[in-house]
Amino acid sequence: MRITIIYDNEVWKKGLKADWGFSCLIEVYGKNILFDTGANANILLWNMAKLDIDPTIIDEVVISHAHWDHTGGLLDFLNINPCRVYIPLSCPAPPGGGEVIKVKGPLEIYENIFSTGELSGIEQSLIVKTEAGLVVIAGCSHPGVREIFREASRLGKIIALIGGLHGFNEFNIVRDLEKICPTHCTQYKKEIKALYPDKYLEGGVGKVIEI
Repeated sequence: MRITIIYDNEVWKKGLKADWGFSCLIEVYGKNILFDTGANANILLWNMAKLDIDPTIIDEVVISHAHWDHTGGLLDFLNINPCRVYIPLSCPAPPGGGEVIKVKGPLEIYENIFSTGELSGIEQSLIVKTEAGLVVIAGCSHPGVREIFREASRLGKIIALIGGLHGFNEFNIVRDLEKICPTHCTQYKKEIKALYPDKYLEGGVGKVIEI
């Protein structure tokens, strides 16, 4: 499993562009899934080009929630690749593009790839089941990491959390993880890193995480 951060508030790899928002490419089980699309299509597509990611290889887009910093690049992306899009029930359907699937409850997208379903009426997270355990990818964690983990743990043991965590400060919840990569809107990165230096991964545009 390989996750490449395409859009984030910080840059990991020189020559890429940072901006407020989040997007990553998830390559797993022969599928290429774009999770969120950042705030600005020009920046999204610039970073994809610099990272040698061809937009036409994407099989599906999964949108975590309707906020502009996660959906801003979607329409322009769909003009290039009108692929299937999974959005939470509360998210307005994008015009154009291919099939749009509104997600309410937990959903198996592919074998071993799941949505938590829309939690707290706002946001879905993605869960990938690996041989080692579950990897959770979150956009902003608006429902709270505890609620996301409660839903995800129905499928097994969670080993990794990647994405935006906003004001998450229940740090004991992540003590048993093997990897944690807080990105985008996370307010307490320094505190998480200080507590869990051995499992902490720096984020930023261009960061590649292999699990």
